[in-house]
Amino acid sequence: MPISTTTQTILNVSNRLPVTISEQGVRRSSGGLVAALRGVPDRFDLSWVGWPGAATSPQEQDRARQLLAREKGLVPVFLSEELVEGHYEGFSNSSLWPLLHYMPEKSVYEAGWWEHYQQVNRLFADQVLAQVSQGDELVWVHDYHLMLLPQMLKSAMPSLRVGFFLHTPFPSYEVFRCHPRRLELVEGMLGADLVGFHTFGYLRHFRSTAMRLLDLEAEITQIRHESGHATTLGVYPIGIHASRFEEELGRESFREGLAGLREAHRGKRVVLSVERLDYSKGLPRRLDAIEQFLRTSGRADEMRFIFIAVPSREGVEEYRRLREEVEGRVGHINGLYATIANSPVQFVHQSVNFTELCALYALAEVALVTPVVDGMNLVAKEYVACQRETPGIDPGVLILSEFAGAVEVLFDAIVVNPYDVQGVAEAISRALEMPREDRARRMKAMRERVLRFDSSWWARSFVSDLAELGAGRIPETSAQRREGVAELGTQLARAVVQGRRIALFLDYDGTLREIVRDPAAAAPGEELARLLRHLEGRENVDTTIISGRTPEDLESFLGDFTDFAFIAEHGASVRRPGTRHWEHLDRNLSYRWKDEVGRILRLYEASTPGSFIEEKRTSLVFHYRRADPEFGDWKARQLVGELEAVIANQPLHVRMGRKIVEVTVSHINKGAAVARLLEDHSYDLVLVAGDDTTDESMYQIELPNVISLNIGDRQTQARYVLPDPAAFRRLLEGPLLVESSRP
Repeated sequence: MPISTTTQTILNVSNRLPVTISEQGVRRSSGGLVAALRGVPDRFDLSWVGWPGAATSPQEQDRARQLLAREKGLVPVFLSEELVEGHYEGFSNSSLWPLLHYMPEKSVYEAGWWEHYQQVNRLFADQVLAQVSQGDELVWVHDYHLMLLPQMLKSAMPSLRVGFFLHTPFPSYEVFRCHPRRLELVEGMLGADLVGFHTFGYLRHFRSTAMRLLDLEAEITQIRHESGHATTLGVYPIGIHASRFEEELGRESFREGLAGLREAHRGKRVVLSVERLDYSKGLPRRLDAIEQFLRTSGRADEMRFIFIAVPSREGVEEYRRLREEVEGRVGHINGLYATIANSPVQFVHQSVNFTELCALYALAEVALVTPVVDGMNLVAKEYVACQRETPGIDPGVLILSEFAGAVEVLFDAIVVNPYDVQGVAEAISRALEMPREDRARRMKAMRERVLRFDSSWWARSFVSDLAELGAGRIPETSAQRREGVAELGTQLARAVVQGRRIALFLDYDGTLREIVRDPAAAAPGEELARLLRHLEGRENVDTTIISGRTPEDLESFLGDFTDFAFIAEHGASVRRPGTRHWEHLDRNLSYRWKDEVGRILRLYEASTPGSFIEEKRTSLVFHYRRADPEFGDWKARQLVGELEAVIANQPLHVRMGRKIVEVTVSHINKGAAVARLLEDHSYDLVLVAGDDTTDESMYQIELPNVISLNIGDRQTQARYVLPDPAAFRRLLEGPLLVESSRP
């Protein structure tokens, strides 16, 4: 049954429900995400969709449903053992996880895992869609297990506002492109209205990857799709459940635990390491640094490195090997440096209860947090939270990897490169020797930030931003223009039925046909060719195809449509219906400017790999569609600025279109050419349609019977907008299939 809503509903979707189901019933967990979501504003009604945590038979599913029905707001997605293995252990943790953590050599791909990953994402989509009632709910999807889900939801119900948060890093394009399913994964995330990351670096990598893989245009925090939908990107560094730590530090059980640990480690300088047993945490390198420190410092007797490695994914072979390696290195270090009085490394391969963990954080003189890559790393923040001033205990020092997301918040830590074993060993010495005043100053500043920007702040920030976004984020004026397109279709159909004279002036690339990376491959496909034949068969419809291409290009693509008129090179040349002759509208113009402009363009061509220069009869064009998209855009803007300075006193115009910069004579433009053809006949209805800035001159024609339409969601003077060429072709086909009433 759909969830009834009196307040706005948030459907929180993660791989796991925050529960454990046992013979005794349902026990709710208190993990980081559970704590974080307590910060969701009160005006939202929160429900949770996820897997209960174990493969279940149909009989077990019935019992689980009954148990979960007693828990408010928990919606289970049941998975078979095969799906759990393929989706979770296989694709998510053996294929995606290592790649997201910059370790493509550890990433394994199997086609069967991909099938399971798609199936599980589809099962989640079905369950989410079964819960929504009005389509105005917010859906918040979490993490790499469900990368395909946002697009599935948005395709099924565009009115949903869908957020996606990635709790891991997002690697550079060069790393992510290694995955065989890179396109589908990025497209899946882009189905969201808002995609959140821990750091701007991860955001930048994702934006760069989307631009390169999908050839999309992007701003700093927004990616625009061909469909007109846009995805907003944001930075939301997750925090800890700070109030829980504050409460624990005030409990008697904590004080007793701390006193017991102080006695157990009396006379020792405690350095604490707490991590999941995962290869992204850099545990072997950390142990190398500890060994280096012990070898060079001569402090083995006074040191106690408490090395807690929480079990993780023990069903994955890579993790079993890592445990063996860590245990072997711990034994090696203790074998070298243990004495009768002390073993310098205490290795604990198990979870530690919360009270004891807080006591260890408070006791430790140094926390060693040196992952080789980590989305955030909350251990560093937990350590800082527990470093409240305590009588008899000096403030601690945090040693933090520069590759952990937390370093952007905890910049008062001693920041190290975990690959520099000698540097980490020296950082341990520096931390132990740091004056008390310096320790206190650094820790006070970090603790204030940790307590202020906690998990509740993170959840409030993300949910508030998602709630403020309109579904799809089409600007209001653009949305109104899009809604009016139905009226335009009716108007065209009525004019066709009544046999009225209609003129269509239609841009080619990006309007009638999708833009392709290879300009030579832009011949009309079967669907477009069929539409053009319909247009050619309409006696009361005069069609003109407009393009920035040369006459030769248009002839090669469309020359057989002899009933059409053609405008080439943005208005410089015209071919009228029924003839093969091209009329040039630039007679008596001088093109001596091409030498000077050409020299500038060639310099930019040489410094922009993937770019090339096209010389047309009336213009020079710098193409950069095949260049790196971010670098190409930057170079193009530089080029425009330089060209505008050079041609300031000449009758020339610089146009920046889709992946081109073109220099041409000022009075040569599409609008002027269209106006010239309109002088030949009178029409009851004129439609001009384009897709980029070179088409704006057509939209400025001031005649009462001229209607303008733009493809795409950029700023435009056109009266109507449509998202893509496919939608425009459908708009034209409707009226063409209507029978004319003219005798």
